[in-house]
Amino acid sequence: MSIRELTAENFDEAVADGTSLVDFWAAWCGPCKMQSPVVDAFAAAHGDVKVCKVNVDEQPALAMRFGIMSIPTLMVFRGGEAVKKTVGLSSLEEIEEMCR
Repeated sequence: MSIRELTAENFDEAVADGTSLVDFWAAWCGPCKMQSPVVDAFAAAHGDVKVCKVNVDEQPALAMRFGIMSIPTLMVFRGGEAVKKTVGLSSLEEIEEMCR
């Protein structure tokens, strides 16, 4: 499954139904660069979960809306509601557990 870049304009619609994993990241962030291939692997293995990314430098309103203070931050949404959040690097297994 492809990973979708989210903006303030398309965020609510993108996470409105089903389960979504959202990766809040920035291009300059070393840990974000380490997290990215793990998120990519999760997306490839779990077509039932929408996987999305938010560049916090390009979308500061979304970062503020969800209280993103450190990156990488991963959030799980179900039916448009945030249900889980983790800050820092997460393993593939930890992401899978979050999305169950």
